[in-house]
Amino acid sequence: MQNKDIFQPPAPDKAKQRKKRRFTRVPVNVLIPNMITLLALCSGLTSIRMAMDGRYELAVGAIILAGILDALDGRVARMLKGVSRFGAELDSLVDFVNFGVAPALLLYIWLLHELKSVGWIAVLAFALCMALRLARFNVALDEPDKPAWKANFFTGVPAPAGAAVLLLPLYLHKLGVPYIPYMAMPIVVFCAGMAFLLVSQIPTFSGKLLGQRVSRDAVLPILILVVMLAAVLLSFPWLSLTVLSLAYLASIPVGMMRYARLEAAHQSGKEKA
Repeated sequence: MQNKDIFQPPAPDKAKQRKKRRFTRVPVNVLIPNMITLLALCSGLTSIRMAMDGRYELAVGAIILAGILDALDGRVARMLKGVSRFGAELDSLVDFVNFGVAPALLLYIWLLHELKSVGWIAVLAFALCMALRLARFNVALDEPDKPAWKANFFTGVPAPAGAAVLLLPLYLHKLGVPYIPYMAMPIVVFCAGMAFLLVSQIPTFSGKLLGQRVSRDAVLPILILVVMLAAVLLSFPWLSLTVLSLAYLASIPVGMMRYARLEAAHQSGKEKA
């Protein structure tokens, strides 16, 4: 045997190599929420396609469907005990597309393209602020020593609500508000205002603490109310979306006052302790 053969590295174990190449098995309870998140992404991307085809009703419906799926994936993950870091990161990326890119492009294709660069800057600002808002939300999840009452508030307008309210001018137009020349410029201002609300420090209601415990007597009325609201939304979509958007905007100052009262009570409790 030659000396060079002595110092040769040992032959790799082929069985170990094959084992390393195999993917580790992922539990089904983790896959299901991620599949719902990907379905939401498909809905958001479909909204962009519908907007490019001029089918604005379907484009808005696809964004609403993406919002419903976004609300489901987290709850399904917690119910199935399939919460994962991968799912959280995927959810943020999908939210940026569905609620930052899709509604902004829809607004641009519908009307803001008439302003060319000015309209494009407005939708860019909204999309960028949406990305910053989602990044801040992810960081806030790791905030230690957060009082329990703060879980009922978001910092700034949440992504799905921001996307829905951004399309308020389109809802009004579908209700019969006539097109007025130079109407695009006020919508640019409205878009900038929504972008500001996304990254602002304004507290808004989250509703996370509502409905955690429901009495048996209230279950049936709540179910009937939900079905009626769904029926109204399907029968009168533009009117329903307009009313809901205006009601949400009206709830922002109410949430600010409620947050201020709770914050004052919390600080006074600290001082007494």
